[in-house]
Parts: sequence; structure tokens; C-alpha cells
Amino acid sequence: MSYNNNNYPPPNYPPSDQPNYNQQQQDNTYHVQPDMERINNDYNHNKTDEKYPQQSQDFDQSFKIEKPRFNDWYFTIFFLLVLGGFIAVAGIVLNALRSTYGDQGSGIYGSSDSFTMNRNTVILFAFVLVLSIVFAALGILFVRAFAKTFIIVACILNVIMSIGTAIFYFVEHYYSAAIVFLIFGLFAAYCYWRARSRIPLSATILRIVIDVMRHYPSTLVTAFIGLVISAGFGALFSAVIVGTYVKYQPNADNTGCQVGGGSCSNSKLIGILVFVFFAGYYISEVIKNTIHVVISGIYGTWYYLSNSDQGAPKHPALSAFKRAITYCFGSICMGSLLEAIIQLIRQLINIARSQVDSLAGQCGLIILNFIVGIIDWLVQYFNKYAYCYVALYGKPYVRSAKDTFDLFRFKGMDVLVNDMFINVALNFYSLFVAYLSSLLAYLYLKFTKPGYNSDGGYYAPVVAFTFLISMQISRITLSVITSGVATFMVCLAKDPEVLQMSQRDELFNEIQRNYPQVYEKITSNH
Repeated sequence: MSYNNNNYPPPNYPPSDQPNYNQQQQDNTYHVQPDMERINNDYNHNKTDEKYPQQSQDFDQSFKIEKPRFNDWYFTIFFLLVLGGFIAVAGIVLNALRSTYGDQGSGIYGSSDSFTMNRNTVILFAFVLVLSIVFAALGILFVRAFAKTFIIVACILNVIMSIGTAIFYFVEHYYSAAIVFLIFGLFAAYCYWRARSRIPLSATILRIVIDVMRHYPSTLVTAFIGLVISAGFGALFSAVIVGTYVKYQPNADNTGCQVGGGSCSNSKLIGILVFVFFAGYYISEVIKNTIHVVISGIYGTWYYLSNSDQGAPKHPALSAFKRAITYCFGSICMGSLLEAIIQLIRQLINIARSQVDSLAGQCGLIILNFIVGIIDWLVQYFNKYAYCYVALYGKPYVRSAKDTFDLFRFKGMDVLVNDMFINVALNFYSLFVAYLSSLLAYLYLKFTKPGYNSDGGYYAPVVAFTFLISMQISRITLSVITSGVATFMVCLAKDPEVLQMSQRDELFNEIQRNYPQVYEKITSNH
């Protein structure tokens, strides 16, 4: 892709009174490209370099992998084994669920099953899935119309909610949780106040990302297909959890113990539930990350090739999907495994908290959950950018992780501040949807009065699981925005001049006004 100075306006570099960012950096991998001649020379020097995709209407030729191979293929095999195990367990427990239909009742009311979760709970989870899908879709429309307001309101509400929760726990004398939420609230308020000048940049990026969605409807189609698959798997996951209780809950009245698949015992119930939760989280993460890789490929196509001489590749979504499930699938499975293990640990900690009554035990588990939560956030945040490199350059997971480390090393604060605003806004909306779903679950159990919850013992697990499922569904729906933002930031950090040359000059100038450091460029040594 050779850029012609006659076809594109010259770079609008900062005037002489702007800081010389290049002189502030001693590492020669972090520099400002000085002029168009340097850009063309860099590109023409090595046509196979990852800096610029090749001009072609074929996606595989544009984002070329020099030696096509199945990266991290052994993790693909592991994932297929886990998927096979989950399908086998699902077949056993769903058969038990079907065979004990008469004990569970045929609707919301009238269930004779009073010892464990039943079809009443399956109907609840169906309501939750529909609610999550509708509100997540409305969220995308609201973000585009009121990007800046959306960010500001979400950040302020995030602070109010954290401090309000802390005050509530102080009133209830739950001091350990109160201190944690108070620290979170004060830290969020401090970050917002110090970095509020960056909000216009984040709002601009949000608008750009959503406008690209309009130009490439395949982003929305991909997100919708991913949402349908995720919702379908979420429904299956919910049914398998209910079926596991029906099949393996030890109770003299449990007719599910007589159905094929083994006898009932607490050890089997716990062991199978652990596997089901792990497999469910793992499969969900693979689905989510595959969607992210496909959408990243579409946004990369727009950034580099939308205004190229030969035009952008045709059907970038299909081509990116083909790459995601072939050469890059092992890398997706590798990163998703780390996320699934951490999420399983968090779920086990939450279950343990519901079983521990001592103050010391509760405090210890809260601290442990806090630490694991930070690790979970770091891994997911890191993976989001690593998968952008996987999508654009077809690199193995470890090499993509090294490039991501370079990105955070030199652009980390810029990326973090931008994501802080955008992710807080989107995550707050996902949290809002999850809270609505949890409230629905509580009211549902309260008014339908299933027999298994006569003593209120199932309020906590059902509400908690509803919260997690709803949060996951809404996050996947909004992933089209977060994937676009992450891909845009990676491309802007590596090749800012491409945006200025190939896109509208007004767009680049708006970014430059709010972010003068856009001229600083990172080139990877890996």
C-alpha cells in the first residue's frame, strides 16, 4: 500500500511550540514518523513487514501470514476434549431432567419437586436471557446518540454507587465490605477528576467505532450471531446446572437418581458441578473471544484499507471468521483457558462465602476474592489487546502477548485512561442490566414460591447465577464496541499516519486536538 503525496494531504504535525515527544524517548522503538517520504520508505523497504497490510481485495492477502500454520494447536485439542465432556454430561443430566418431568411440574407453579432446582428455574433463566438481550441492544443505540453524556453519567454513578454501597454496609456493621467499597469509590472519584479532560477523546473514539459499525454492518451481524450463540449456550448451561442437581442431588425422594448416569452422592454432585462450571466458563470465553477476533479483523480492514486504491477486501467478516476458527483458534483457546480457570476460582470463593459464618472467614474470603478479581481483570484486559494482534497479524498467543506488553509499556497510560472511561461506562450499563435481572430472579422466586426454596436457601445461588449469566450476555452484546475501541487504539498506536492519510482529515484533527501524543508511534521488535 504505497501512499502518494499527491493523493493525500501532508501530515499536520504539531507546530513548533508543541512538545517534542520524540526527544523525550530514549528507546528507538518509540518514535514519531517525520514525513511522508519516511512512511513510504518504511513500507517499501519490506513488503512483508507487519506495519501495513497489503493492498488487496482478498483478506488473506491483505493481512498476510507468511507461513500459514495452526498456532497453539494443542490448546484446540484440549478445548475439544472439554467440549466433548460437557456434551456428555449435558446428555446425561438433561435426560434425567426430561425423565423426571412429572415431578417437576409443567410450568411456573404447581411443582411437586421440593428438594432441588427444577423447571421453574429454567423458565426464570429464559426470562433473564430475553431481558438481557433487549436492554443490551438498547444500550448500543444510547451510546451513539449521547456518547459524552453516557461516559460522564456512568462515571459519576459509578462513584455514587460505590460510596452509597459503602455507607449501607457501614450502617449494617459489615465493615470489611464497607471499607472495600469505600476505597473503590474514592479511587474512582480521584481517577475521574484527574483524567476528566480525556473524556472528549473517549467520546470521539466511541462515535468513530459506532460509525464504522454503520459502514460495516457485518460487525453488528457478527455481534448478533455471537449473541444468539451465547444466549443459546447460556440457556443450555443453565439447564445443565439445573439437570445436574436433579440427577445427582442425594435425596430419598429424588427419582432422578434412578435414571441412567450413575447414582446420587454429594461428592458426585460437587465434582460434576465444578466441571460444568469450568466447561461453561471456558466455552463462553472461547465464544466471546472468537467474536472479538472477528470484529477486530473488520475494524482493521476499515482502518488500513477502507480508502485504499484497490478498495477494502470483500466480506472481511467471513474471512476474519475463517482465520479465527483455523490458524488462530488455538491461540483463542489458550487465552480463554486462563480466563476460565480464574472465573471458576471466583465462583468457588463466592460459594464458600455463602457457607462461612465467622467474621474472620468472611473477611479472608473477601480479601481473596478481591485479589482474584484483580487478576481476572488484568488477564481479560490484557487478552483483549493481545487478540487484536492475533486477529490482524495471525500471531501465536505468546508473541501477541509480547506485542501487547510493548503497547502497554509505551502507550499504557493513554490506553488505560481511554479504556477507563469507555469500559466504566459500558460495564456500568452491563451491571445495570445484571442488577435488573437479579431483581427479576428474586421477585420470581418470591412470588412463584417453588417448593425447593421454601426455606429461602436458594435465593443466593439462583440470584448470583442470574447475575453472572446476565452480565455475560450483555458484555458479549456490547463486545462489538469494546472490540472496535481496542483495535482502533492498537492501529492508532502502531500507524497513526495511516488514519491521517487514508481517512477524513477532519476526523484525525479532532483526535489530534484532544490527544497530541497521537504522533508518537510504536514499532514492535518482535
